[in-house]
Amino acid sequence: MLKLKTILQSKILIYIIFIIILILSFIRISNYKSVYSLNTKIIEGTLIDKQIDGNKLSIIIKEKEKIKGTYYIETEKELDELKKLELGSKIRIFGELNIPNNNTIKNTFNYRSYLKSNKIFLIMNIDKIEILENNKNIIYAIKNKMNNYINTFKTKDYLSMFILGNKANMDDVIINKFQKLGISHLFAISGMHISIITLILLKLLNKIKENIRYLIVISFLLFYVFLTGGVSILRSVSLFICLYINRKYDLCMNNEQICLISISLLLIINPFLLTNIGFLYSGIITYSLIKFSYLISGNYLKKIFTISIISLLVSLPITINTNYEINILSIIYNLVYVPLISLFIFPLSLLTFIIKPLDSFLLLAIDFLELITNHFFTINVILPKMNWYLIIIYYIFLYCLFRSYNKKYLLIIIILLAINKDKYVINNNLSIIYFDVSQGDSILINKKEETVLIDTGGKIKFKLEEWKKRQEYNMSNNIIQYMKSVGITKINYLIISHGDYDHMGESINLVENFKVEKVIFNCGPLNDLESKLINILEQKNIKYYSCVEELMIDKYKLYFLNTGVYDNENDNSSVIYLNYNNYKFLFMGDASVEREKNILEKYNISNIDVLKVGHHGSKTSSGKNFIDEISPKYSIISVGKNNRYGHPNKEVLDSLEDSKIYRTDIDGSIIFKIQNNKLKIETCSP
Repeated sequence: MLKLKTILQSKILIYIIFIIILILSFIRISNYKSVYSLNTKIIEGTLIDKQIDGNKLSIIIKEKEKIKGTYYIETEKELDELKKLELGSKIRIFGELNIPNNNTIKNTFNYRSYLKSNKIFLIMNIDKIEILENNKNIIYAIKNKMNNYINTFKTKDYLSMFILGNKANMDDVIINKFQKLGISHLFAISGMHISIITLILLKLLNKIKENIRYLIVISFLLFYVFLTGGVSILRSVSLFICLYINRKYDLCMNNEQICLISISLLLIINPFLLTNIGFLYSGIITYSLIKFSYLISGNYLKKIFTISIISLLVSLPITINTNYEINILSIIYNLVYVPLISLFIFPLSLLTFIIKPLDSFLLLAIDFLELITNHFFTINVILPKMNWYLIIIYYIFLYCLFRSYNKKYLLIIIILLAINKDKYVINNNLSIIYFDVSQGDSILINKKEETVLIDTGGKIKFKLEEWKKRQEYNMSNNIIQYMKSVGITKINYLIISHGDYDHMGESINLVENFKVEKVIFNCGPLNDLESKLINILEQKNIKYYSCVEELMIDKYKLYFLNTGVYDNENDNSSVIYLNYNNYKFLFMGDASVEREKNILEKYNISNIDVLKVGHHGSKTSSGKNFIDEISPKYSIISVGKNNRYGHPNKEVLDSLEDSKIYRTDIDGSIIFKIQNNKLKIETCSP
């Protein structure tokens, strides 16, 4: 015991052990392989999570390891049955196991990494579910009862979020507003919430002996970790337990050492926490607040302000490399929201859970919360992705700033962030990115501060029965996120090749959430979708034009080759030609074989370097004569995986046999860069 005390009291030794555990965690993560084979068709396990969105059932079962499965419900009767399926039940699932996809647009949400951080390595497309045994586990029974009980409240969405850490039923609009304001961390169960719960429990158990009191509280907190599954809670509870052990056995460790030990123990148990964004946020902020606690002084508001500053600065690289922007007013908003949430809304939620008649009062408080949230505005600064070496330099100077309180280090940090932002702006390369937007088109052309986006993509919506409708994700959010990650702050020209949904369905979301200077429409009459976009453009005072013949973009020109007016949307599609340093690009939109003939008759184009194949590889485009004449070196087919149209057509693929073909369904987004007058190609395979 004496030797253990000596080791634990050595700060240097604790740091060495912590670094060794970090290295070992990386090694364990990189070498881990799933215990299941992809050939496995049937898996049995315990149901540990269930979410229903329309007719989509998402479940997680655990036996040898966790498997996430997706099942599409056929009838309302089946939906009602599956709603009764309880956590803790033993089930058997039949289907195909797959490795989760990577992100196919750089610097966007990576589904495979997200699942891996939660120790899920394979997913199953489920064909059939069999219930083997209803839940008999008392802990799961309590969790099921709590879920069912919370669902009887008018404020169930907030109660589920505050008490069980479940945001699945929250309105996406509200969640996005919290994120934009920079206060979303207050709505995730974290150290603040655990501190409040712990304080309440210790007060209630005040008359019980200290050791028994703490053991009861620790037991409750461990059960609470199981109920919520939140990594921030896990980290907070582990810190509380380590603090108790330090006190009980008089180990004489300071809080900084205890924090490192608690994090180390969690990484030993589960090294995959190292890839979990919530764990990284929680760990680095908690450690920094302990490490630099001497900076936190003064009255309540001053302490909140200082804590917000420290939290913002130490977590900034994580925020930048996750969101690529910050709201500079978030520190001020924390002065409003921290006391409102921690001293009023969260304690009231706990009371409401116990005393149900308070539900109406909590609803009024939530209405007030949402009311003020809707009236707050943001001043967002786009900060592009930071390289690992810049992050290290950043933390070195941040440490110097906190230790010396010398403002010159703050100036250096600002200069570092400015350099990181400007390195993208001063880049003189031309890049053309054919985004993977499933069955649709979206192409980004960028050089320095000049940005052109041709089409936005858009998932065509098919009529569904009301009960089958699911939450929709705007694909243009990924395009926006990518642009922010490379320092693009505006789109100079948004070109709508034509009015089909798969080419402009995301345009309204894009202009409402990103700065667009001018919009270019094709020739021909406007359809309803184009008219809706124009209404938004007029509201936002965004200039728009139609039927242009050429655009000058930073010393290079875009030529519009199809300026006739025809009787269908595809034939009216803009066809755009770009010649940059003798590299020739041709973007065909959805132009048909007839328009291809017109273009060959009117223009002398040949030896195209990169062709965006017309109409997703449909046989209505890319005629053999046209392909033979333009002789593309590389051909890009923007197409959705397993699409219902059978694109690309075999005849088109045969016509392109002399061209190197890239497909977004296979290769993900395809990036062409002209660097030092050389063409470089990169793909983002799923």
